[in-house]
Order: sequence, then C-alpha cells, then structure tokens
Amino acid sequence: MAAGSSKTVIYAALVGNALISVTKFVAASYTGSSAMLSEGIHSLVDTGNQGLLLYGLKRSQQPADEEHPFGYGAELYFWAFVVALLIFAVGAGVSIYEGVRKVLEPHPIESVSINFIVLGLALVFEGVAWFIAFRSFESSRGKLGFIEAVRRSKDPTVFTVLFEDSAAMLGLIVAAIGIAGAHYLGLPWMDGAASILIGIILAITAVVLAIETKGLLIGEAAASELVGDIKAIVEATPTVDVLNEIRSLHRGPNDVMLALSVDFEDNLPAGKVEDAIYQMEIAIKQRFPVVRRLFIEVQSKAHHDEMVARAGHHDDTPPKG
Repeated sequence: MAAGSSKTVIYAALVGNALISVTKFVAASYTGSSAMLSEGIHSLVDTGNQGLLLYGLKRSQQPADEEHPFGYGAELYFWAFVVALLIFAVGAGVSIYEGVRKVLEPHPIESVSINFIVLGLALVFEGVAWFIAFRSFESSRGKLGFIEAVRRSKDPTVFTVLFEDSAAMLGLIVAAIGIAGAHYLGLPWMDGAASILIGIILAITAVVLAIETKGLLIGEAAASELVGDIKAIVEATPTVDVLNEIRSLHRGPNDVMLALSVDFEDNLPAGKVEDAIYQMEIAIKQRFPVVRRLFIEVQSKAHHDEMVARAGHHDDTPPKG
C-alpha cells in the first residue's frame, strides 16, 4: 500500500480522535461519568498512537546509511508494536481501573443528555475515520478474506487504525448502554461496568495488534505469489541450471529484501554468469519495484544441499575440502 494512502488514513483518525477526546473529557468532568472518562482516555490514547504511526512512517522512509545499511523500513513495525503496548497498558489499564473504582464507589451521573450528545458526535467522527480506513483496507486486500488479509498485510498502519476505530465504535455503544442503565434504571454501578468492558475491549484489540505487528517486527516473507513469480523469472533464465533457494524478507510495507542461491550451467565464462545475474536483477526489479535489495549467490546444488544439511545439524565447522 502506498505511503500516501497510509498517511491519509492516519491523519483522518488523528483529527477525529483529537476532537473527540476533548469533547469526551469535557463531558466526563461535567457529568461525572466513569464510562465517558474511559472513552476520553481511549480517544486520547488513540490520538497519541496515530502520532506515533506518523512518526514511524516518516522514520521508515529514511535512506540507508552506514549504521543501517538495509534502511529504516522496520521502524514502522517497531512503532506499530509500541502502539499496541500503549493501547493495552494505558487505554485498557486506566479504563479498567476507573471502572472498578466506580463500581466500588458508585455515584449518580449528572446531565446525562450531554453524554448522549457527545457519544452521538463521537460515533459520527469515528464512523468517518473508520470508513476511510476500511475503504483503504478493502482496496488492498483483493479477494482475500478479512482475517487472512490482516494476517498477510505488511502495512500495519491501516489495519491498526481500522482495529482502533472498530474498538472505539464498540466502546461508544458500550458507554451509551452503561450510562443509560445507570441513569434510567437507577443502577449507577453500570457506568463503572461499562468502563471495565471498554477496557477489556481495548485489551483484546491490543493483544491482536501486538500479535500481528510482532510477526512483522521479527520478519515475514513476501507474499507467496510474488515469490512464485520471481522463481519463474529465475528458472526461465537460459543459463540457470537450478534455483537452489529463494528467501525473502519484508523490511517495510514496500521494501522487500531478496536472497537467491542459483546453480548456473557448468563451464560458463565468468562474464556470462555476470550478465545473467544482471539480467535477472533488472527483470525482477522492473516487475516488482518493492524488491529494493537483491542478493544472488552462485552455488552448485550439491554444495548448497551440503550447507543446508550442515546448518540443520547446527554444525558450524567448515566443510572438509
């Protein structure tokens, strides 16, 4: 997914959450609603999270240098993981704490109509941000199912915002139910219970995001379709005898590092091998611009298989020659 599309999604969520958080905190301080306070904290955390994602996106676009020869693409994955931790630690933790405190020491909510007005406005703002994120996600997932698309996505910005906004909209509904129950049913503890439930929703969201971003941070391979097409390009090269191995690694949403082990035909002059490698690199990078770095190792199949076997036995001693 293009960085411009990701930025649009993040900016839309940031502006919406910043406006919402202010109105929620004002309403919470005026009415004394625990659920509304939790929602304010939720929106404030989301606002900070979008700021971190923008920072990560900017950092990830820095060019490679001597200290980071493969670039800074993985910074986006790091900051997306930090976002998941913040949702869990700050958003979920504070909401559950505030909810428990309100359940143990319940008190009536004042001016309940203000809460419903704020929740209604927040639902509209969140809905707009959610729609922008969902539309961007839909354009990238193709024919994949929703869960599969999230698991295979290499851009954490869009699905992070989508999950945050989904949790936010669900939290708004829970807050409305809790406030209504506390006011109309005369059960003030329901306001605190709603805050606890909002915290649980945030905790579940954070865990899901942490699992997905952890995989990206550790390093995930490129899509099987891309790897298959690259394999076809290499094997179609006339001077190639066998493609021993192909390994890929996403350093960022649009930054793939590729390593190939290729067995060329025997008795080829060095110049012919160099030309073949050059032609393969041109063909691969022209067809797949996301492949930023490509390393091709010239190795016989027998030697490659021997090294793979030795690596499998964790034997680091050099082969006898």
